[in-house]
Amino acid sequence: MDRVVNLCKRRGLVFPSSEIYGGFRSTWDYGPLGVELKRNVKDAWWRAMVQLRDDIVGLDAAILMAPKVWEASGHLATFSDPLVDCRSCKERFRADHLPKSGACPNCGAKDSLTEARHFNLMFKTFVGPVEDDAAVAYLRPETAQGIFVNFANIQTTSRKKPPFGVAQIGKSFRNEITPGNFIFRTREFEQMEMEYFVPPDDADRWYEYWCQERFRWHLDLGVPESKLRLRPHDAEELSHYSTATSDVEYEFPWGWGELEGIANRTDFDLEQHAKSSGQELSFFDQENDHRYVPYVIEPALGADRATLAFLLAAYEEEEVPNGKGGTEKRTVLHLDPRLAPIKVAVLPLSRNERLVPVADEIAGALRPHFMIDVDSSGSIGRRYRRQDEVGTPCCVTVDFDTLDDRAVTVRDRDSMTQERIPVDGLVTYLRERLPW
Repeated sequence: MDRVVNLCKRRGLVFPSSEIYGGFRSTWDYGPLGVELKRNVKDAWWRAMVQLRDDIVGLDAAILMAPKVWEASGHLATFSDPLVDCRSCKERFRADHLPKSGACPNCGAKDSLTEARHFNLMFKTFVGPVEDDAAVAYLRPETAQGIFVNFANIQTTSRKKPPFGVAQIGKSFRNEITPGNFIFRTREFEQMEMEYFVPPDDADRWYEYWCQERFRWHLDLGVPESKLRLRPHDAEELSHYSTATSDVEYEFPWGWGELEGIANRTDFDLEQHAKSSGQELSFFDQENDHRYVPYVIEPALGADRATLAFLLAAYEEEEVPNGKGGTEKRTVLHLDPRLAPIKVAVLPLSRNERLVPVADEIAGALRPHFMIDVDSSGSIGRRYRRQDEVGTPCCVTVDFDTLDDRAVTVRDRDSMTQERIPVDGLVTYLRERLPW
Protein backbone atom coordinates (compact mmCIF):
# COMPACT_ATOMS: atom_id res chain seq x y z
CA MET A 1 0.00 0.00 0.00
CA ASP A 2 2.77 2.46 0.93
CA ARG A 3 4.51 1.84 -2.39
CA VAL A 4 1.35 2.53 -4.36
CA VAL A 5 0.67 5.72 -2.36
CA ASN A 6 4.27 6.82 -2.97
CA LEU A 7 3.96 6.10 -6.69
CA CYS A 8 0.75 8.12 -6.85
CA LYS A 9 2.44 11.16 -5.29
CA ARG A 10 5.71 10.84 -7.21
CA ARG A 11 4.16 10.37 -10.65
CA GLY A 12 1.23 12.75 -10.41
CA LEU A 13 -1.69 10.41 -9.88
CA VAL A 14 -2.95 11.59 -6.48
CA PHE A 15 -1.75 14.46 -4.27
CA PRO A 16 -2.78 15.39 -0.71
CA SER A 17 -5.24 18.28 -0.99
CA SER A 18 -4.04 21.71 0.20
CA GLU A 19 -0.60 20.20 0.78
CA ILE A 20 1.26 23.53 0.90
CA TYR A 21 -0.89 24.39 3.94
CA GLY A 22 -0.25 21.09 5.65
CA GLY A 23 -3.09 19.24 3.95
CA PHE A 24 -6.73 18.85 4.85
CA ARG A 25 -7.62 15.52 6.38
CA SER A 26 -9.18 12.94 4.07
CA THR A 27 -9.18 15.06 0.92
CA TRP A 28 -7.14 14.28 -2.19
CA ASP A 29 -6.45 15.90 -5.55
CA TYR A 30 -6.06 13.85 -8.72
CA GLY A 31 -3.01 14.96 -10.69
CA PRO A 32 -2.42 14.93 -14.48
CA LEU A 33 -2.20 11.13 -14.69
CA GLY A 34 -4.69 10.42 -11.91
CA VAL A 35 -7.46 12.46 -13.48
CA GLU A 36 -7.02 10.45 -16.69
CA LEU A 37 -7.09 7.13 -14.82
CA LYS A 38 -10.20 8.02 -12.83
CA ARG A 39 -11.92 9.39 -15.95
CA ASN A 40 -11.17 6.12 -17.74
CA VAL A 41 -12.71 4.16 -14.84
CA LYS A 42 -15.85 6.29 -15.08
CA ASP A 43 -15.91 5.97 -18.88
CA ALA A 44 -15.61 2.17 -18.61
CA TRP A 45 -18.55 2.10 -16.18
CA TRP A 46 -20.67 4.42 -18.36
CA ARG A 47 -19.89 2.41 -21.48
CA ALA A 48 -20.93 -0.86 -19.80
CA MET A 49 -24.00 0.55 -18.08
CA VAL A 50 -25.38 3.01 -20.65
CA GLN A 51 -23.66 3.03 -24.05
CA LEU A 52 -23.79 -0.72 -24.66
CA ARG A 53 -27.36 -1.19 -23.37
CA ASP A 54 -30.75 -0.07 -24.62
CA ASP A 55 -32.51 -0.31 -21.25
CA ILE A 56 -30.51 2.29 -19.26
CA VAL A 57 -30.37 6.07 -19.69
CA GLY A 58 -28.32 8.72 -17.93
CA LEU A 59 -28.91 11.61 -15.54
CA ASP A 60 -26.87 14.38 -13.94
CA ALA A 61 -28.88 15.64 -10.96
CA ALA A 62 -28.03 18.64 -8.79
CA ILE A 63 -25.91 18.24 -5.66
CA LEU A 64 -28.16 20.62 -3.69
CA MET A 65 -31.74 19.39 -3.42
CA ALA A 66 -34.83 20.45 -1.50
CA PRO A 67 -34.39 19.50 2.20
CA LYS A 68 -37.69 17.60 2.04
CA VAL A 69 -35.95 15.05 -0.20
CA TRP A 70 -33.72 13.99 2.70
CA GLU A 71 -36.60 14.02 5.14
CA ALA A 72 -38.65 11.71 2.90
CA SER A 73 -35.73 9.38 2.18
CA GLY A 74 -35.03 8.92 5.89
CA HIS A 75 -31.56 10.46 5.79
CA LEU A 76 -32.36 13.17 8.31
CA ALA A 77 -33.61 10.62 10.82
CA THR A 78 -31.43 7.56 10.21
CA PHE A 79 -28.29 8.49 8.25
CA SER A 80 -25.96 8.48 11.23
CA ASP A 81 -23.07 6.61 12.84
CA PRO A 82 -22.60 5.86 16.56
CA LEU A 83 -19.83 8.15 17.86
CA VAL A 84 -17.67 7.85 20.98
CA ASP A 85 -14.96 10.15 22.38
CA CYS A 86 -11.82 9.20 24.26
CA ARG A 87 -11.55 11.25 27.45
CA SER A 88 -7.81 10.68 27.49
CA CYS A 89 -6.57 11.59 23.99
CA LYS A 90 -9.73 13.45 22.82
CA GLU A 91 -9.94 11.44 19.56
CA ARG A 92 -13.31 10.31 18.15
CA PHE A 93 -14.25 6.90 16.78
CA ARG A 94 -17.17 4.97 15.41
CA ALA A 95 -18.54 2.78 18.17
CA ASP A 96 -19.06 -0.14 15.79
CA HIS A 97 -15.36 -0.05 14.76
CA LEU A 98 -13.87 -0.35 18.26
CA PRO A 99 -11.70 -3.32 19.27
CA LYS A 100 -13.30 -6.01 21.39
CA SER A 101 -11.13 -4.98 24.34
CA GLY A 102 -12.95 -1.65 24.51
CA ALA A 103 -9.63 0.21 24.73
CA CYS A 104 -9.05 3.43 22.80
CA PRO A 105 -7.65 2.54 19.35
CA ASN A 106 -5.41 5.63 19.45
CA CYS A 107 -3.87 5.81 22.94
CA GLY A 108 -4.80 2.40 24.36
CA ALA A 109 -6.50 3.84 27.42
CA LYS A 110 -9.14 1.62 29.00
CA ASP A 111 -12.48 2.80 30.38
CA SER A 112 -11.88 6.18 28.73
CA LEU A 113 -14.57 6.06 26.04
CA THR A 114 -17.82 7.97 26.37
CA GLU A 115 -21.27 6.53 25.78
CA ALA A 116 -22.16 6.30 22.07
CA ARG A 117 -24.27 9.03 20.55
CA HIS A 118 -25.56 9.24 17.00
CA PHE A 119 -23.91 11.64 14.60
CA ASN A 120 -25.62 12.59 11.31
CA LEU A 121 -23.24 12.20 8.39
CA MET A 122 -24.74 14.84 6.11
CA PHE A 123 -22.93 18.13 5.57
CA LYS A 124 -25.21 21.05 6.37
CA THR A 125 -25.04 24.37 4.57
CA PHE A 126 -27.25 27.43 4.00
CA VAL A 127 -28.85 28.71 0.81
CA GLY A 128 -29.15 32.47 0.46
CA PRO A 129 -27.81 35.37 2.55
CA VAL A 130 -29.48 34.51 5.88
CA GLU A 131 -28.24 31.59 7.95
CA ASP A 132 -31.40 30.43 9.66
CA ASP A 133 -33.44 27.22 9.80
CA ALA A 134 -35.45 28.22 6.74
CA ALA A 135 -32.25 28.39 4.66
CA VAL A 136 -30.80 25.00 5.67
CA ALA A 137 -29.75 22.67 2.86
CA TYR A 138 -27.52 19.60 2.65
CA LEU A 139 -24.78 18.35 0.38
CA ARG A 140 -26.10 15.09 -0.97
CA PRO A 141 -24.76 11.94 0.73
CA GLU A 142 -25.67 9.80 -2.30
CA THR A 143 -26.66 10.37 -5.92
CA ALA A 144 -29.58 7.93 -5.86
CA GLN A 145 -32.24 10.32 -4.56
CA GLY A 146 -31.81 12.58 -7.59
CA ILE A 147 -32.83 9.61 -9.71
CA PHE A 148 -35.86 8.73 -7.61
CA VAL A 149 -37.33 12.22 -7.60
CA ASN A 150 -36.87 12.36 -11.39
CA PHE A 151 -38.50 8.97 -12.01
CA ALA A 152 -41.65 10.37 -13.63
CA ASN A 153 -39.70 12.90 -15.71
CA ILE A 154 -37.33 10.28 -17.08
CA GLN A 155 -39.94 7.59 -17.65
CA THR A 156 -42.15 10.01 -19.58
CA THR A 157 -39.45 11.65 -21.70
CA SER A 158 -37.46 8.49 -22.48
CA ARG A 159 -40.64 6.38 -22.95
CA LYS A 160 -38.95 3.50 -21.14
CA LYS A 161 -40.99 0.73 -19.52
CA PRO A 162 -39.81 -1.44 -16.62
CA PRO A 163 -37.38 -3.06 -16.57
CA PHE A 164 -35.23 -0.01 -17.25
CA GLY A 165 -32.50 1.85 -15.43
CA VAL A 166 -31.15 5.34 -14.81
CA ALA A 167 -27.39 5.78 -14.33
CA GLN A 168 -25.55 8.68 -12.76
CA ILE A 169 -21.97 9.63 -11.92
CA GLY A 170 -21.42 12.45 -9.46
CA LYS A 171 -19.94 13.80 -6.24
CA SER A 172 -21.35 12.88 -2.84
CA PHE A 173 -20.37 14.07 0.62
CA ARG A 174 -20.39 12.31 3.98
CA ASN A 175 -18.98 13.69 7.20
CA GLU A 176 -17.21 10.43 8.04
CA ILE A 177 -15.99 10.06 11.61
CA THR A 178 -13.03 7.87 10.67
CA PRO A 179 -11.88 8.50 7.09
CA GLY A 180 -8.66 6.84 6.01
CA ASN A 181 -6.80 4.27 3.93
CA PHE A 182 -5.81 6.79 1.27
CA ILE A 183 -8.70 7.34 -1.21
CA PHE A 184 -10.73 4.40 0.13
CA ARG A 185 -12.79 6.35 2.67
CA THR A 186 -13.07 10.10 2.21
CA ARG A 187 -15.56 12.82 3.02
CA GLU A 188 -15.84 13.95 -0.59
CA PHE A 189 -16.08 11.16 -3.15
CA GLU A 190 -17.53 10.26 -6.51
CA GLN A 191 -20.23 7.65 -6.98
CA MET A 192 -21.36 5.64 -9.98
CA GLU A 193 -24.90 4.51 -9.22
CA MET A 194 -27.67 2.96 -11.28
CA GLU A 195 -31.28 2.48 -10.23
CA TYR A 196 -32.98 -0.32 -12.16
CA PHE A 197 -36.78 -0.16 -12.01
CA VAL A 198 -38.51 -3.54 -12.31
CA PRO A 199 -41.95 -5.12 -11.77
CA PRO A 200 -42.09 -6.28 -8.13
CA ASP A 201 -42.50 -9.95 -9.07
CA ASP A 202 -39.25 -9.82 -11.09
CA ALA A 203 -37.11 -8.13 -8.43
CA ASP A 204 -35.36 -11.26 -7.13
CA ARG A 205 -34.35 -12.34 -10.63
CA TRP A 206 -32.94 -8.92 -11.52
CA TYR A 207 -31.14 -8.70 -8.19
CA GLU A 208 -29.27 -11.92 -8.95
CA TYR A 209 -28.59 -10.74 -12.51
CA TRP A 210 -26.98 -7.50 -11.38
CA CYS A 211 -24.90 -9.19 -8.70
CA GLN A 212 -23.29 -11.40 -11.35
CA GLU A 213 -23.09 -8.66 -13.99
CA ARG A 214 -21.29 -6.23 -11.74
CA PHE A 215 -18.89 -8.89 -10.45
CA ARG A 216 -17.92 -9.70 -14.05
CA TRP A 217 -17.25 -6.02 -14.80
CA HIS A 218 -14.38 -5.89 -12.30
CA LEU A 219 -12.93 -9.14 -13.65
CA ASP A 220 -13.15 -7.89 -17.23
CA LEU A 221 -11.05 -4.84 -16.36
CA GLY A 222 -8.24 -6.83 -14.84
CA VAL A 223 -8.97 -7.44 -11.16
CA PRO A 224 -7.94 -11.08 -10.44
CA GLU A 225 -10.75 -13.31 -9.24
CA SER A 226 -8.62 -14.37 -6.27
CA LYS A 227 -8.84 -10.78 -4.99
CA LEU A 228 -12.64 -10.47 -5.37
CA ARG A 229 -15.62 -11.95 -3.61
CA LEU A 230 -19.38 -11.41 -3.62
CA ARG A 231 -20.58 -11.28 -0.02
CA PRO A 232 -24.33 -11.32 0.78
CA HIS A 233 -25.33 -9.24 3.81
CA ASP A 234 -26.66 -10.93 6.90
CA ALA A 235 -30.16 -9.95 7.98
CA GLU A 236 -28.90 -7.63 10.72
CA GLU A 237 -26.69 -5.77 8.22
CA LEU A 238 -29.49 -4.84 5.83
CA SER A 239 -30.55 -1.23 5.46
CA HIS A 240 -34.11 -0.40 6.45
CA TYR A 241 -35.14 -0.19 2.78
CA SER A 242 -33.45 -3.39 1.55
CA THR A 243 -34.62 -6.98 1.42
CA ALA A 244 -31.31 -8.20 -0.02
CA THR A 245 -27.85 -6.66 -0.46
CA SER A 246 -24.53 -8.09 -1.62
CA ASP A 247 -21.14 -6.40 -1.71
CA VAL A 248 -18.45 -6.90 -4.31
CA GLU A 249 -15.42 -6.85 -2.04
CA TYR A 250 -11.72 -6.48 -2.86
CA GLU A 251 -8.91 -7.82 -0.70
CA PHE A 252 -7.08 -4.60 0.14
CA PRO A 253 -3.76 -4.65 2.02
CA TRP A 254 -5.70 -4.07 5.28
CA GLY A 255 -8.31 -6.77 4.51
CA TRP A 256 -11.55 -7.21 2.60
CA GLY A 257 -13.34 -3.96 1.83
CA GLU A 258 -16.47 -2.98 -0.09
CA LEU A 259 -16.05 -1.90 -3.70
CA GLU A 260 -19.64 -2.00 -4.81
CA GLY A 261 -23.01 -2.72 -3.24
CA ILE A 262 -25.95 -4.28 -5.08
CA ALA A 263 -29.23 -3.82 -3.21
CA ASN A 264 -32.89 -4.64 -3.67
CA ARG A 265 -34.33 -1.34 -2.39
CA THR A 266 -37.93 -2.54 -3.00
CA ASP A 267 -40.43 0.29 -3.62
CA PHE A 268 -39.33 2.19 -0.49
CA ASP A 269 -37.89 5.29 -2.16
CA LEU A 270 -40.63 5.85 -4.74
CA GLU A 271 -43.33 5.28 -2.11
CA GLN A 272 -41.71 7.69 0.33
CA HIS A 273 -41.29 10.46 -2.22
CA ALA A 274 -44.80 9.96 -3.59
CA LYS A 275 -46.23 10.21 -0.09
CA SER A 276 -44.16 13.25 0.86
CA SER A 277 -44.57 15.20 -2.38
CA GLY A 278 -48.13 14.21 -3.26
CA GLN A 279 -46.94 13.32 -6.78
CA GLU A 280 -47.66 10.03 -8.57
CA LEU A 281 -44.50 7.91 -8.87
CA SER A 282 -45.90 4.69 -10.28
CA PHE A 283 -46.08 2.97 -13.65
CA PHE A 284 -49.21 1.98 -15.54
CA ASP A 285 -48.83 -1.28 -17.45
CA GLN A 286 -51.28 -0.81 -20.34
CA GLU A 287 -50.88 -4.36 -21.63
CA ASN A 288 -52.08 -5.84 -18.34
CA ASP A 289 -54.24 -2.88 -17.25
CA HIS A 290 -52.30 -2.70 -14.01
CA ARG A 291 -50.65 0.15 -12.08
CA TYR A 292 -47.78 -0.57 -9.71
CA VAL A 293 -44.85 1.10 -7.96
CA PRO A 294 -41.64 -0.47 -9.36
CA TYR A 295 -39.07 -2.15 -7.17
CA VAL A 296 -35.52 -0.89 -7.54
CA ILE A 297 -32.28 -2.84 -7.90
CA GLU A 298 -29.30 -0.60 -7.19
CA PRO A 299 -25.65 -1.30 -8.10
CA ALA A 300 -23.63 1.50 -6.44
CA LEU A 301 -19.87 1.80 -6.93
CA GLY A 302 -17.35 4.35 -5.68
CA ALA A 303 -15.16 5.72 -8.46
CA ASP A 304 -12.34 6.45 -6.00
CA ARG A 305 -12.43 2.99 -4.44
CA ALA A 306 -12.54 1.36 -7.86
CA THR A 307 -9.55 3.44 -8.97
CA LEU A 308 -7.62 2.34 -5.88
CA ALA A 309 -8.49 -1.33 -6.44
CA PHE A 310 -7.38 -1.19 -10.08
CA LEU A 311 -4.09 0.44 -9.02
CA LEU A 312 -3.41 -2.17 -6.34
CA ALA A 313 -4.35 -5.07 -8.62
CA ALA A 314 -2.10 -3.74 -11.42
CA TYR A 315 0.97 -2.91 -9.32
CA GLU A 316 3.94 -5.28 -9.60
CA GLU A 317 7.65 -5.20 -8.90
CA GLU A 318 9.52 -7.78 -10.96
CA GLU A 319 13.03 -8.76 -12.02
CA VAL A 320 13.69 -8.35 -15.74
CA PRO A 321 16.78 -8.71 -17.98
CA ASN A 322 18.91 -5.55 -18.03
CA GLY A 323 20.46 -6.19 -21.45
CA LYS A 324 23.88 -6.76 -19.92
CA GLY A 325 23.50 -10.40 -18.93
CA GLY A 326 21.97 -9.59 -15.54
CA THR A 327 18.64 -8.44 -14.14
CA GLU A 328 17.13 -5.30 -12.68
CA LYS A 329 13.96 -4.44 -10.79
CA ARG A 330 11.06 -3.06 -12.79
CA THR A 331 7.96 -1.41 -11.33
CA VAL A 332 5.00 -1.80 -13.65
CA LEU A 333 1.27 -1.14 -13.59
CA HIS A 334 -0.42 -3.89 -15.59
CA LEU A 335 -3.50 -1.73 -16.12
CA ASP A 336 -6.05 -2.81 -18.68
CA PRO A 337 -5.36 -0.59 -21.73
CA ARG A 338 -8.87 0.86 -21.39
CA LEU A 339 -7.91 2.27 -17.99
CA ALA A 340 -4.31 3.34 -18.65
CA PRO A 341 -3.87 7.13 -18.27
CA ILE A 342 -1.47 7.30 -21.23
CA LYS A 343 -2.15 4.90 -24.09
CA VAL A 344 0.96 5.56 -26.21
CA ALA A 345 4.32 7.18 -25.45
CA VAL A 346 6.37 8.57 -28.33
CA LEU A 347 10.09 8.35 -27.58
CA PRO A 348 12.67 9.84 -29.95
CA LEU A 349 15.89 7.87 -29.43
CA SER A 350 17.68 11.14 -28.73
CA ARG A 351 17.15 14.89 -28.97
CA ASN A 352 18.91 14.91 -32.31
CA GLU A 353 17.63 17.72 -34.50
CA ARG A 354 16.75 15.23 -37.23
CA LEU A 355 14.71 12.92 -34.96
CA VAL A 356 12.65 15.44 -33.00
CA PRO A 357 10.62 16.75 -36.00
CA VAL A 358 9.76 13.17 -37.03
CA ALA A 359 8.71 12.34 -33.46
CA ASP A 360 6.53 15.47 -33.40
CA GLU A 361 4.95 14.45 -36.71
CA ILE A 362 4.11 10.97 -35.37
CA ALA A 363 2.80 12.44 -32.10
CA GLY A 364 0.55 14.76 -34.09
CA ALA A 365 -0.87 11.81 -36.05
CA LEU A 366 -1.55 9.79 -32.86
CA ARG A 367 -2.95 12.57 -30.66
CA PRO A 368 -6.47 12.65 -32.19
CA HIS A 369 -6.84 8.93 -31.49
CA PHE A 370 -5.08 8.34 -28.15
CA MET A 371 -3.98 10.10 -24.98
CA ILE A 372 -0.23 10.27 -25.62
CA ASP A 373 2.99 11.41 -23.99
CA VAL A 374 6.19 12.56 -25.70
CA ASP A 375 9.33 11.94 -23.64
CA SER A 376 12.84 12.71 -24.87
CA SER A 377 14.66 13.07 -21.54
CA GLY A 378 17.18 10.44 -20.40
CA SER A 379 18.23 7.07 -21.75
CA ILE A 380 15.70 5.03 -23.71
CA GLY A 381 15.79 2.33 -21.03
CA ARG A 382 14.99 4.81 -18.30
CA ARG A 383 12.14 6.23 -20.33
CA TYR A 384 10.69 2.74 -20.83
CA ARG A 385 10.74 2.27 -17.05
CA ARG A 386 8.98 5.60 -16.49
CA GLN A 387 6.18 4.56 -18.83
CA ASP A 388 5.98 1.06 -17.31
CA GLU A 389 5.34 2.38 -13.80
CA VAL A 390 2.36 4.49 -14.92
CA GLY A 391 0.88 1.67 -17.01
CA THR A 392 1.44 2.95 -20.58
CA PRO A 393 0.60 -0.08 -22.81
CA CYS A 394 2.71 0.88 -25.87
CA CYS A 395 5.87 2.87 -26.47
CA VAL A 396 6.75 4.06 -29.98
CA THR A 397 10.48 4.63 -30.48
CA VAL A 398 11.67 6.89 -33.27
CA ASP A 399 15.28 6.07 -34.23
CA PHE A 400 17.70 6.93 -37.00
CA ASP A 401 16.45 4.03 -39.13
CA THR A 402 13.05 5.77 -39.12
CA LEU A 403 14.57 8.51 -41.31
CA ASP A 404 15.27 5.92 -44.00
CA ASP A 405 12.56 3.23 -43.73
CA ARG A 406 9.67 5.33 -42.32
CA ALA A 407 9.06 2.71 -39.62
CA VAL A 408 9.12 2.81 -35.82
CA THR A 409 9.66 0.29 -33.02
CA VAL A 410 6.57 -0.44 -30.90
CA ARG A 411 7.32 -1.92 -27.47
CA ASP A 412 4.69 -3.79 -25.43
CA ARG A 413 4.54 -2.93 -21.72
CA ASP A 414 3.80 -6.39 -20.35
CA SER A 415 5.92 -8.66 -22.55
CA MET A 416 8.54 -5.99 -23.39
CA THR A 417 8.63 -7.42 -26.93
CA GLN A 418 9.28 -5.05 -29.81
CA GLU A 419 7.92 -4.92 -33.33
CA ARG A 420 8.80 -2.77 -36.32
CA ILE A 421 5.74 -1.01 -37.76
CA PRO A 422 5.48 1.33 -40.79
CA VAL A 423 4.53 4.88 -39.79
CA ASP A 424 1.69 4.91 -42.32
CA GLY A 425 0.06 1.91 -40.62
CA LEU A 426 0.82 2.90 -37.02
CA VAL A 427 -2.62 4.28 -36.09
CA THR A 428 -4.39 1.20 -37.46
CA TYR A 429 -1.96 -1.12 -35.67
CA LEU A 430 -2.40 0.65 -32.32
CA ARG A 431 -6.18 0.91 -32.61
CA GLU A 432 -6.34 -2.89 -32.93
CA ARG A 433 -4.33 -3.26 -29.72
CA LEU A 434 -5.96 -0.46 -27.74
CA PRO A 435 -9.75 -0.87 -27.66
CA TRP A 436 -11.82 2.31 -27.65
